[in-house]
Amino acid sequence: MKNLSWRLYIVPVVIIITMVYLFPTIHMAINKTDQPTVWPNKQINLGLDLQGGMHLVLEVMTEKAIERQIETMTQEIKALLRKAHIKYSNIRPVGKNRIAVKVKEEMVEPFNEFLSKEYKELDISSESENGETVFLLSLPSEEADYLKKMSVDQAIETIRNRIDEFGVSEPDIRLQGENRILIQLPGITDTNRAKKLIGRTALLEFRLVDEENDVDAAVKGSIPPGSELLYQIQKNRETGYTSKLPMLIKKRTSLTGADLTDARVQINSQYNEPYVAMTFSKKGGRVFERITGENVNKRLAIVLDNTVYSAPNIRSKISGGSAIIEGSFTMEEARDLAIILRAGALPAPVNIIEERTVGPSLGQDSINKGLLSLYVGTFTVMLFMILYYKGSGVIADIALIINIIMLMGGLAAFGATLTLPGIAGIILTIGMAVDANVLIFERIREELRLGKTPLAALNAGFDRATLTILDANITTLIVALVLFQFGTGPVKGFAVTLSLGILASLFTALILTRLIFDYFLVVRRAKTISI
Repeated sequence: MKNLSWRLYIVPVVIIITMVYLFPTIHMAINKTDQPTVWPNKQINLGLDLQGGMHLVLEVMTEKAIERQIETMTQEIKALLRKAHIKYSNIRPVGKNRIAVKVKEEMVEPFNEFLSKEYKELDISSESENGETVFLLSLPSEEADYLKKMSVDQAIETIRNRIDEFGVSEPDIRLQGENRILIQLPGITDTNRAKKLIGRTALLEFRLVDEENDVDAAVKGSIPPGSELLYQIQKNRETGYTSKLPMLIKKRTSLTGADLTDARVQINSQYNEPYVAMTFSKKGGRVFERITGENVNKRLAIVLDNTVYSAPNIRSKISGGSAIIEGSFTMEEARDLAIILRAGALPAPVNIIEERTVGPSLGQDSINKGLLSLYVGTFTVMLFMILYYKGSGVIADIALIINIIMLMGGLAAFGATLTLPGIAGIILTIGMAVDANVLIFERIREELRLGKTPLAALNAGFDRATLTILDANITTLIVALVLFQFGTGPVKGFAVTLSLGILASLFTALILTRLIFDYFLVVRRAKTISI
């Protein structure tokens, strides 16, 4: 009775908890809703192979990350040389991985000292040219390889942050090869919006407008050094007509989006249009205050991915660490822009090299076939147990049904994604759950053949089979956990259902089944066991 009593409490508690977590999924299936509307707001998510969605393979243009590093380093060297009072004739990037610095002969020694102090990690070569020395500075191959790897890793993290804010359940984002990213987005319907959100570089820069040189001459091809020709897209609020306004923007970046801490959508009270309000970090706020203070009555361009969104005139020093981006946005465009600014810029541009859209009809067909295999497998196993073990087989079948319910409840509780390999894991779990009962039943049969009473045979059967069942299931559980830790995509989906299924099998075989047997033999005082 003592063993019966603790099992009598724990079994109902576990079943009730399971049903609480499973109920939102059942409620969604009945009411045809996409999101759980009842507590605890957990659900079983369907994978890309079951509900359809989007499959993308992106290629990170890692060479662009090196070019950007070279450009940044060029600007840094210029500033440091001016500070050190070292004169140079020219400094410019050469190719993708080198910087050429031309200095006069009297400045060669100070420049060498400068390099050995500030940039000793660079590969340096020099040659004479027309009475001057040209230094070629290049990144070591190890540093270049590290930058490429870091750009891919950072791109994965940035894309994951954007997708998380976009609201996709259980996306699959992982590295493929050296510079490719595989992305699977279950349930996505607006594929164009998703592609724009994922692939946009979102490099935000604050740069001064070059108002000293002629824009018309720049449009014709005469672009002054230190500046570049960009365009501001202007949209007429009344007619909706879009035009491009050429602008000369200085190349030197005063402030970037790396110093942003937040970006939110707000509404312009005058035109009732959304805009993006940005908040800088303390460091960024100080830099922004200094820039605006030093350039009063000049124009500061807000540049995003080499497109000028606005170029307001600085009327006075701006403190407080905040700025806005206006651009005749729709609410959806403003929200997406805020998302990518919060998530950060991609370290290098990405190209979509493979795109597939899995339709819902394929997903439903996969679900139907998976469920059919689940039904056939379950029915066959349950029929075998009844025919071979009679009344004890019925008890095993009850435990099997509870096992499946517990497994589905566990999937809902963890917000796991159910895939076709996951369904295969459920079917495998059914066989393993019954296998545990088979071991127990065969032990009980042996004890009955030795002439023991039904209760003694039951106790001996469970006691002697328990260790074997634990050994077999725990070793399988270890393998499942290893698959979950190191596997990706379908492998991980299989490992999740297998792990939950093993835990549920141990509970139903060793606790639930024993409770039912104890009820008949101890409470009802049955004289025989139908086995």
